[in-house]
Amino acid sequence: MTASAGPGTPAGPQLIRALNEELLLARIRGAGNISRAELARLTGLSKPTVSLALTNLERAGLVRASGVRTGTPGPNAVLYEIRPEAGYVLALDVGREYVRGAIADVAGNVRARDSVATRAKTRRGRVSELARLAERLCGRLGLSRADVVQTVLGSPGVYDPRRDALSLAAALEGWEDPQLPADLRAEFGESILIENDVDAAAMAEQAHGHGRDVESFAFVSIGTGIGLGLVLDGRLRRGVHGAAGEIAYLPLETPGADPEDVRRRGGLEAAASAAGVVYAARRLGLEVATARDVFAAAAAGDERASRVVDDEARVIARAVCSIVAVVDPEVVVLGGGIGKAVGLVEAVGAQLAGLAPVPVDLRVSALGAESVVDGCLASGLERAWARLTAAGRSA
Repeated sequence: MTASAGPGTPAGPQLIRALNEELLLARIRGAGNISRAELARLTGLSKPTVSLALTNLERAGLVRASGVRTGTPGPNAVLYEIRPEAGYVLALDVGREYVRGAIADVAGNVRARDSVATRAKTRRGRVSELARLAERLCGRLGLSRADVVQTVLGSPGVYDPRRDALSLAAALEGWEDPQLPADLRAEFGESILIENDVDAAAMAEQAHGHGRDVESFAFVSIGTGIGLGLVLDGRLRRGVHGAAGEIAYLPLETPGADPEDVRRRGGLEAAASAAGVVYAARRLGLEVATARDVFAAAAAGDERASRVVDDEARVIARAVCSIVAVVDPEVVVLGGGIGKAVGLVEAVGAQLAGLAPVPVDLRVSALGAESVVDGCLASGLERAWARLTAAGRSA
């Protein structure tokens, strides 16, 4: 049974032991390799207490001796590290064009990655593609799906656990079907976590990008869709319904957008997403297939394409100004295929100079196409450790 203590109840030996073990695990995870003496100094626990906790953690298969430190006064110090094989995290990203995935061990080492172009057009087809990708990743490492402690899926839309339903995922046909969460649990287990893809990319930015050294930032993804990942006081903010960051629905004036798309996807997304850029360019007579074509034409000096890019920068600047006026983050990061287009950040910055109430530190994400997967890994590792330590306490 898991140790617990109610309010005003003195903590019993079992709870104290569990808390000590969790404290040591956190220190070992942060340090990589660390000795008993260092753990005692950093935690304030006595050396006998540290030794007992380490013995329990080794017995539970969560840590292991990794070597000895030599060349210091006194006996050689045994070093401890997280045992990577204690469990694995599977991260998946479902998009309109690709499904991507990766597996990491609980020490945070990415063991395998893969991506495939998607051909599925239905809910069941996409779930099957994700399952095949998971099997291939596990197969490369000689793992079974039972070795995966936590699975996290990065997906367009908002998952509301109270209703057990996904909404605002119109970009993927059939993905809002009420049966989807049950299908995913049947394939990947009850513990699967559905994470908004832009929120996941923001977590990757926090772990590996411009969000590492700040307490608050806004990650604005502009590509096939538009969304916001918002980190305040070091924490990702999802909102009551999980809809924080659905800036596609900001009621900005977008007269050049496809009216049907505005109703279906929201005004900002209809105007400023990849489809919106292509729609605006075609209205001006440009024969283009992708938003990339429009930006390339603008760079080559085409006046019509330059007008579309200028309008894009103006709309994005208004959206960013709205974010800044409400939460005033330290940094605003632009990501996604359009967000990272050459010259866009400068154009948006120039527009913001005359709009925003305060100076805006505007940057372009340096992370690549795997950012959603990397964010899902970061989220999954924290949940995996919570489950492993809970299991260890119950043992």
